[in-house]
Amino acid sequence: MTHPNLTHPDPRPAPAAPRQLPRRPLDLRVRTRRIQVEELIVDDPGKVLDHAEQAALTAPDTAAALGHSPTAPLTLPAAAALLCALHEPGELAAMGLRLTLHTTHVTASDQQTEPVSLELRYGPDPEL
Repeated sequence: MTHPNLTHPDPRPAPAAPRQLPRRPLDLRVRTRRIQVEELIVDDPGKVLDHAEQAALTAPDTAAALGHSPTAPLTLPAAAALLCALHEPGELAAMGLRLTLHTTHVTASDQQTEPVSLELRYGPDPEL
């Protein structure tokens, strides 16, 4: 009598041996790019403009890049952009801006493969 495993081979493939990873770091030249977009609503235009005028005094180069000068006050969109450039999203609510959507887009690639992308979106709780 023969052993059953010898006459009928097991149709399942043998488990693969675990891969051995190098013990030293590899320089794969992986590049990543992260883009973060916050979408905001202006709840209080007067407050936004007042805070932006104060911010223009502390960061005149940034304000000038947005079109601010002694003869040209900031427009509301430029004022919002200035505040967003200088402050964290959590601080903007006290300045008359409200976050409605946050999107983070991350792309990563090395020199040999196509880029891989991930996009994450979240917004505040609609019941708030």
